[in-house]
Amino acid sequence: MVKFTVNGISHTFNGDEDMPLLWYLRDEARLTGTKFGCGIAQCGACTVHIGGMAQRSCSVPMAAVEGENIITIEGLEHSDRLHAVQRAWLEEDVAQCGFCQSGQIMAIASFLKDFPNPSDKDIDENHTNLCRCATYVRMRAAIHKAAAYLQEEI
Repeated sequence: MVKFTVNGISHTFNGDEDMPLLWYLRDEARLTGTKFGCGIAQCGACTVHIGGMAQRSCSVPMAAVEGENIITIEGLEHSDRLHAVQRAWLEEDVAQCGFCQSGQIMAIASFLKDFPNPSDKDIDENHTNLCRCATYVRMRAAIHKAAAYLQEEI
């Protein structure tokens, strides 16, 4: 039996501990904001926070989440207020098809903890999630805007 929390709610899993976390989140917890993209941890559409760090849930077995605190896109906002990255994403009109955006937002929210005032080079070297619509110019603007919002919140 695996015990963990998702977005502050306790969960217990009694199935195949090799099953990827992604499928638990989507099929059992019904949190469908986390998307299946490639299934090999390359694209980042399935990115969630595990223990405060961005991880690609398609490659994390259920056995690995014992005792962990998992945050999905549905749990990123606080006190009914969108996270700074979510606000910036909307203001910069980043999404086109939107499929990869929850993973993008989760990855950038984690990235900004390590790079609170990122340069374009920092973004280029550390943002590895893929977007088929190629909204990278708007993403970069949103990342800088979110960083500024987070600095204001300190």
